[in-house]
Amino acid sequence: RQPLSSRVAGERLCSTEEATAGSGTYTRHGFIFSSLAGCLERKSEDNELPVVSVVRDSESQLLPNVGAVVTCKVCSINSRFAKVHILYVGSTPLKSTFRGTIRREDIRATEKDKVEVYKSFRPSDIVLAKVISLGDAQSNYLLSTAENELGVVVARSEAGVQMVPISWCEMQCPRTHTKEFRKVARVQPQFLQT
Repeated sequence: RQPLSSRVAGERLCSTEEATAGSGTYTRHGFIFSSLAGCLERKSEDNELPVVSVVRDSESQLLPNVGAVVTCKVCSINSRFAKVHILYVGSTPLKSTFRGTIRREDIRATEKDKVEVYKSFRPSDIVLAKVISLGDAQSNYLLSTAENELGVVVARSEAGVQMVPISWCEMQCPRTHTKEFRKVARVQPQFLQT
């Protein structure tokens, strides 16, 4: 029983002539596919075909799925989108960093044409977002903050102090009382990291 590299859901593993489908897999058109993200295991019994299964083991990498709420950190912004690193899926920390993009049109649900990225996010902000697509080969997830519960949850002012939200589009530095624009999340308690 040797664990091999991790697999993503829907990945073709081998043909049904080489192995038998075990747990976490399904067969289609003579091939065995992974039905979940996890580690591929191949067990051989005597002279029979080996059984391949995919196990979701606690060590295996949790992957952001479409619809998942993720916590991410803003790396850079421009006029069209914000680039982020995804840190958590739900409340589970990720072992490796995934890159994501929040496009200008996915920041708010209303008045999308008036949204300005620099008035919504700043680098190093911590943001709650929802995965809307699995992106491209660079593992770049497309994220949205268009719901009230999504958006900036932690932001630091230029004075380096954690700001407090004062409206759905502004945060204020408690030390200098300077206000800064943000797409503020109305945070639900279950998403708050302590």
